[in-house]
Amino acid sequence: MPEMLTLEAFEEASEKVKEVTLETKLIESPYLSAATGNRMWLKPENMQRTGAYKLRGAYYKISKLSQEELDRGVITASAGNHAQGVAYAATHAGARSIVVMPTTTPLIKVERTKGYGAEVILYGDVFDDAKQRAVELAEEQGLTYIPPFNDTTVATGQGTIAMEIVQELPLVDTILVPVGGGGLACGVSTFAKLYNPKIRVIGVEPTGAASLTAALEAGHVVKLPSANTIADGTAVLEVGDKVFPYLQQNLDDVICVDDDELVVSFLDMVENHKMIVENSGLLTVAAAKHLPAEGKRVACILSGGNMDVITMSSVVQHGLIQRGRIFTVSVLLPDRPGMLVRVASVIAEQNGNVIKLEHNQFVSTNRNAAVELRVTIESYGEEHKAQIVEALRKAGFKPSLVQPSL
Repeated sequence: MPEMLTLEAFEEASEKVKEVTLETKLIESPYLSAATGNRMWLKPENMQRTGAYKLRGAYYKISKLSQEELDRGVITASAGNHAQGVAYAATHAGARSIVVMPTTTPLIKVERTKGYGAEVILYGDVFDDAKQRAVELAEEQGLTYIPPFNDTTVATGQGTIAMEIVQELPLVDTILVPVGGGGLACGVSTFAKLYNPKIRVIGVEPTGAASLTAALEAGHVVKLPSANTIADGTAVLEVGDKVFPYLQQNLDDVICVDDDELVVSFLDMVENHKMIVENSGLLTVAAAKHLPAEGKRVACILSGGNMDVITMSSVVQHGLIQRGRIFTVSVLLPDRPGMLVRVASVIAEQNGNVIKLEHNQFVSTNRNAAVELRVTIESYGEEHKAQIVEALRKAGFKPSLVQPSL
């Protein structure tokens, strides 16, 4: 196994990253505790400077460079959190930084990265193209490439999160950690096992990009043919080969989470904790519901909170639909005055809130026999939804549920 991660290295990294990081103290969650049957805490790295944990590894890696390397500058490739972490860390260290980002990167991420002091180069349609260009520029200009995850020094910086967890919660039983390329999980699991081998560390990855699960099954790193998940920060085709041996040795288990679970978890965080957490950061919250209810002390790492408003809006809408809090019913009515009022009255009597109406007179060639009315309704949840549908049925409207179009 390459250069071991040691307690001494983690201690050094912990002191070093305090120069740039914000305190992200554990938050106990009575809501998740009640929902899971365990005592739940959240490690809110979504509230970290630059909005994610990536600053830790980037800064620790840059702090280990010689003055000569700093003078030449650093470079990386990223379309998200790592880009901002490297930009901030390099600027703080007084070093020039270049970030190569795919041309498809949203403008807001490009501007934020520039705002932290980096020179941004847009290249290629996907991350792999940007990375190739960054490596070429590193060789041409003598720059130091800062890997996003496949580097033990970077992983040591990320592992400082685990040190902070055990300092606040010494008797923690389980730590849930998101897995993409594996750098965060490598650092967290390695420190936890060095500190106390009895701490269970469970990696969590999206079902649509389960590169670690595939690698563990094969016994070596494998490249997935594709990655399809809303958890874009962990949509990695191949776990890092340098960190994989540590993951094999130190992770107790891996849980895969479906995208639908992340949608519901987003609502949980917004409504019950008033926090915005990006989809990859929600993996651990969703996974907590997979654990047996044993009253254990469980810490969920919320890895980041950088989410654009359009994505946020879509996730909220889908979450409300999944929970039955928004639904659409279709009813066929004779095209006569007063029929719409009758339908609305039934819904109102059940305390349903109509948020959208669609009236289609052309569903039948004989509109006197039937026109279609689609009603989108806000309810308190599945039980209330069923109550409204049953009331419409008893009133003779023969409602059928259809997919809402918001």
